[in-house]
Amino acid sequence: MTTNINTQHDGAAVITEYLIAEKVPYVFGVCGHGNIGFLDALHARQDQIKTISVHHESVAGFMADVYYRVSGQPTATFTSCGPGSANLPISLGNAFFDSVPFYAVTGNVPTSQFGRGAFQETYRHYQADFPSTVRAYCKRVFQPTTAAQLPVMVRQAWKTMVTGRPGPVVLDVPFDMFNEPINEPTPRPEDWDANISCRCGADPEGVRKAADMLMSAKRPVLFCGQGVRYGGATKELLELAEKLRIPVAMSASGIGAIDTAHPLALGLVARNGPYQANHAARQADVMLALGVRFDDRTSSSWIPGFSFTIPPTKLIHVDIDPDEIARNYPVALGLMADVRTFLRQLLAEIDTRMGKGEMPAERSQWLDAIAGYRKEWEAFIAPGYKADTTPIAPQRATCEIDNALTEDTILVSDIGVHHNWLIQFTKPRRPDSLIGCMGFGAMGFGVAGALGAKLAAPHRPCVAVVGDGAFLMHANVIATAYEYNIPVVYVVWNNYAYGSIRGLQRGYLNKRELATDFRHPDTKKPYNPDFAAMARAAGIGGVSVDRAADLHTAIKEAIAANKPCVIDANIDGDLNPSGAGIWELPGIGRSSPGIGKQYVPE
Repeated sequence: MTTNINTQHDGAAVITEYLIAEKVPYVFGVCGHGNIGFLDALHARQDQIKTISVHHESVAGFMADVYYRVSGQPTATFTSCGPGSANLPISLGNAFFDSVPFYAVTGNVPTSQFGRGAFQETYRHYQADFPSTVRAYCKRVFQPTTAAQLPVMVRQAWKTMVTGRPGPVVLDVPFDMFNEPINEPTPRPEDWDANISCRCGADPEGVRKAADMLMSAKRPVLFCGQGVRYGGATKELLELAEKLRIPVAMSASGIGAIDTAHPLALGLVARNGPYQANHAARQADVMLALGVRFDDRTSSSWIPGFSFTIPPTKLIHVDIDPDEIARNYPVALGLMADVRTFLRQLLAEIDTRMGKGEMPAERSQWLDAIAGYRKEWEAFIAPGYKADTTPIAPQRATCEIDNALTEDTILVSDIGVHHNWLIQFTKPRRPDSLIGCMGFGAMGFGVAGALGAKLAAPHRPCVAVVGDGAFLMHANVIATAYEYNIPVVYVVWNNYAYGSIRGLQRGYLNKRELATDFRHPDTKKPYNPDFAAMARAAGIGGVSVDRAADLHTAIKEAIAANKPCVIDANIDGDLNPSGAGIWELPGIGRSSPGIGKQYVPE
């Protein structure tokens, strides 16, 4: 049993002890009257678990989210009752729909005040009803209302968070439960969740069928998503690709699953995906999809012939969550399995067959055709590399950012038009090089999450590329970066607008723009605060750049300084990335591909 530090073994001590036993290094959050009991327990154990105080509850959730994406270790958050915890659902939802776990400890009113309309109680429909607020945005909510329930729910919440398809959980703790004496010992992880394995494999017959289909395919494609990266299956993916000479396409959340410089790496399949990726994926006779959701942006709004043509492409879909299999496309073979375990099963089956002299179908003609698609794409994008303008051309800005980074740099992207440029033109070399969110897509994710990334990997450089709109939503992070000396480099992609939405207004609404650009009240010229001056006022570095070469230099210098810094980069907001896919807004219209055309099977 964990030794108690507090003289009274109360609910807050149990929660704290359990988090320590689970090796949680940090808790991120904001104080309130509803969680001071929990803070007191954390105070007693400061040598074993560190507390980071932030300035907005969503920031805490985003930090916990990205900490896990980089380290694989779940962390926890703390928020108080009422508006404090009500600020958390955005980051909870972001983690939930990207299958990222964190442990949210939310405070609530005392059980003796349930239903009485106490200060900050959510009571109009049900007493102490914060759980209803977040039920759609997490795997489960636990609300202990007796001392006997608390130790059980503490361990059950952790198990729920990390088993099966991971995701955040909420432990909603009434005020008096933090201080309630607990007679039972704190549960030990080694007795409960530590020995649970969710690395389930596929059924052997399914593995054999998958091997049959891949070995005989003439135009196969491997398509990988976030499940490959965070499921630790990248080594096995590369081995399969090289063994069978199958090209690898990636969703926006799967980029980096194999080195993007690898000859078999196709890049992004999406509405703005490169020609070689989309055109190969939509012509495939067999596709093995691993840990992907087939969302609308990846799948060109599910319109055949742009991202995919399923059928006639025969789809093998492998996912830990059976709900994702056959959600949007019919499957020739669907297998509920952990992707790493499945790939190991598949590799063993293929090794056995090749050991008996069975060889895969010839791939040279297929790979030669893809090499031709790649050359067409490279010619299409070549002019963008040469642009040297003020404001900075976005493709050139992306390439300068990418070239300024070392191989071990963590690049965290927020949501916005800059994210579309980054996933198209950066070239991550490892699975944890480029971090973005593509499920809930919450603005502020990268602004705040970058702090979590740096804490997770203090010896690696961390650069966050964030839109001007997102940065203003959570500019309070610069104070946290200074207070805790977290040396994140922020590149504010300053295009004086909610640029991705303005692009939709221009493209779909005949340029009828409203509420998407930022203008000076008198001159009506593009306006934003001076982000570099804001940074300096907070005590950290701040520089402004409006030339591509200066952006490269500023990033290099900021990384070398190893101090928090904001780079205000003036980026052209009139350009949007084009690719081989499309996107449809039903009732309004659909875009056109920038290269190639809709593929129609013969």
